[in-house]
Amino acid sequence: MKNEKKVGIFLVDDDALFLKSLEIEFLQHADFDIETFTTGELCIKNLSHNPDVIILDYHLDGIDKKAMNGIETLDKIKASDPGISVVMLSSQDSIEVAVNCMHHKAFDYIVKSETAFLRLQKTINTIFEYKKMEKELNWYMERM
Repeated sequence: MKNEKKVGIFLVDDDALFLKSLEIEFLQHADFDIETFTTGELCIKNLSHNPDVIILDYHLDGIDKKAMNGIETLDKIKASDPGISVVMLSSQDSIEVAVNCMHHKAFDYIVKSETAFLRLQKTINTIFEYKKMEKELNWYMERM
């Protein structure tokens, strides 16, 4: 039997209710290793746990107005490990916000809604398909 590592997902949101409901959804629908954080600072402190994907709220200032926002956290994540895929979440359905997230190297931007969890599942699948193709391309290029 192959011993595969569970996919590690960090959920980062200052809305405790949304954070818990998202965690429950992930645990009910797939076998992920989930860690939750209410601030970007806590997420950054735990990057040594090597998450595969980070789902990150855009604002993050609901508990502490001085806390890092999602973009600042995203920049620190990418500076620490550019290979971590970060999906931004926001209640704002705004092209400007989405473009800003992509400019800062987010993998995707998803609006918090009734369909957010389904979109997150599809995005995570896409991330792993992309990483698999990237690995295969690198293997091929090494042999040329």
